[in-house]
Amino acid sequence: MSTEQAEVRELKEGRYVNIDDEPCKILSISTSKPGKHGEAKARIEAMGIFDGNKKSVVYPVKHKVQVPLIDKRQAQVVSIQGGEAQLMDLETYEMFQLPIPDDMKDTLKAGGDILYIVAMGRKKITRV
Repeated sequence: MSTEQAEVRELKEGRYVNIDDEPCKILSISTSKPGKHGEAKARIEAMGIFDGNKKSVVYPVKHKVQVPLIDKRQAQVVSIQGGEAQLMDLETYEMFQLPIPDDMKDTLKAGGDILYIVAMGRKKITRV
């Protein structure tokens, strides 16, 4: 897997974290003060990149979490068949197919360029 470890205190909004083996984008982080015998805790609100589900976890600020390595790439749309687009990576010339997100069905055209992300062996179209 393409992940690295980081402490919860190092995380920032807009970055990524693994929650239940799902790469998620951090929406907000709030920390509490340390108690008399306990340590400070951080509440992380995040949105799954691939499934779109909201997730919330609470960890001590010294806890180590997995951070996925997100690779942003460009591809050219070769053809569109139904709900899938056949794409060619502009760097490696690799051909693959990805499902077209519902909000991009009208704007995606053959011959156009798109941005997609690769995280933990999975791919998703992000921008046209």
